[in-house]
Amino acid sequence: MSLLFTPFTFNAPSGPLTLPNRIVIAPMCQYSADNGQATDWHLTHWTNLLNSGAGLFTIEATAVSAVGRISPGCLGLWDDATQAAFADKLHRARRLAPHMPVCIQISHAGRKASSAAPWHGGMLIAPEDGGWQTEAPSALPHLPQEAAPTELSLADIAQIKADFVNTARRSHELGIEAVELHAAHGYLLHQFLSPISNQRTDAYGGSFENRIRFPMEVFQAVREAFGGTLGMRISGTDWVQGGWTIEETAELSVLIKETGAQFVHISSGGVSPQQKIPLGPEYQVHLAKAVKDASGLTTLAVGLITEAAQAEAVLQRGDADLVALARSFLYNPRWAWKAAAELQGQVQASSPYWRCLPREAAGIFGAAKIGMR
Repeated sequence: MSLLFTPFTFNAPSGPLTLPNRIVIAPMCQYSADNGQATDWHLTHWTNLLNSGAGLFTIEATAVSAVGRISPGCLGLWDDATQAAFADKLHRARRLAPHMPVCIQISHAGRKASSAAPWHGGMLIAPEDGGWQTEAPSALPHLPQEAAPTELSLADIAQIKADFVNTARRSHELGIEAVELHAAHGYLLHQFLSPISNQRTDAYGGSFENRIRFPMEVFQAVREAFGGTLGMRISGTDWVQGGWTIEETAELSVLIKETGAQFVHISSGGVSPQQKIPLGPEYQVHLAKAVKDASGLTTLAVGLITEAAQAEAVLQRGDADLVALARSFLYNPRWAWKAAAELQGQVQASSPYWRCLPREAAGIFGAAKIGMR
C-alpha cells in the first residue's frame, strides 16, 4: 500500500487529529487581502484547495499585527474585523468541500515587512509610498541599500509574543485544527534565530540559547493558549557561512518537541541575499531527514517535490513523515487526485465531481456512485 495515502494522526493536548493521507498543502502567500481582511479571492482559493483531496490544508502566512504583514495585501488575524472576514470566507469555503483539516501559519515579517507584492517587484515600500517602519531583533536591513528596521525593545518583544497568542486564540475560535509558527524564510522568528540578522547583546542575542529564546517563548505561550495540533516551520539552514545551521535546527526541534510540539516543517534560506541554494529536486529533504533522525519529532519535508513517486519515495525511505507541496497545488489543484490514480490511493471529492474521472483513475473516489437516465 502507498504510504502517501495512509492516514496520519497528531496527538495534541485537546485530542487527536487524524489526516486521511500524508499530503500537506504548504502555505502560499496570495497578497490579496484588504487591510489584512480575507477577500473573495480567499474564498475561491480556499474552496479550490479544500476540494483537492490533500490530507491537510495550510492557510498562508497570516500576520499577527498590521506591521507584521509582509505586504499591504497580506492576510491578517489580529482584531475583530480581520477575524470576521476570515470567518466568513473560511466557513463558506468549508461548506463547499469535503471535510479537510485546516492549519494556519501565523507570522510576523520583521524586517521583511512593508514589501511590495512579488508582481510589483517585492522590494521594501517606503512609508511615504504606503509602507511602514519595520522592526527586527537588530537594526540591520535585509538588503544593504534599504532603510534599517527599528531594533525591538523588551516591551516590543513582549507585545509581539502577546500578538502571537492572540492570533492563535482567534484561530481556535475559527475552528482551525492546527497552528504552524513561521520561523523560516527570513521572517521575524527566523531573524532572532540567525546570527546574520540577530546581533543583539542582551538575553535575546549572541549564543544559541539566547537566539532561540524569543521563538521558544512564543512557542511556549502559544502552546499554553492553543490546545490543538501545534508545530513550527524552520529554515534548516541559511545557506550562508556563519549563519543558522542544520545542527541548530535539530537542537531547536528537540526543544520544541519537549515543549509540546506535534510537528516541525523543514524549509531553508530566506534571511540573507548572500545565500547560495543548490536548487534541485528534493533539495531540502536531507534537512528534514536530519531533523527527524535527531529529534524523533513528526517531520514535514518540502521543496521541489513535484511527482507522486517522489513523495512516496521520501516516505518509504523514512526521510519524513509527511510531504508538503505548494506551487504544485497552485499549478494543479487536483495534484492529489492524480497522485491517487498513480499510487492506487483514494481521496474524497464533492459529489458534483464524481462523474469526471477518466478510466485510469476510476477508483480514486472509492465507492462513490452516480446514476443517470
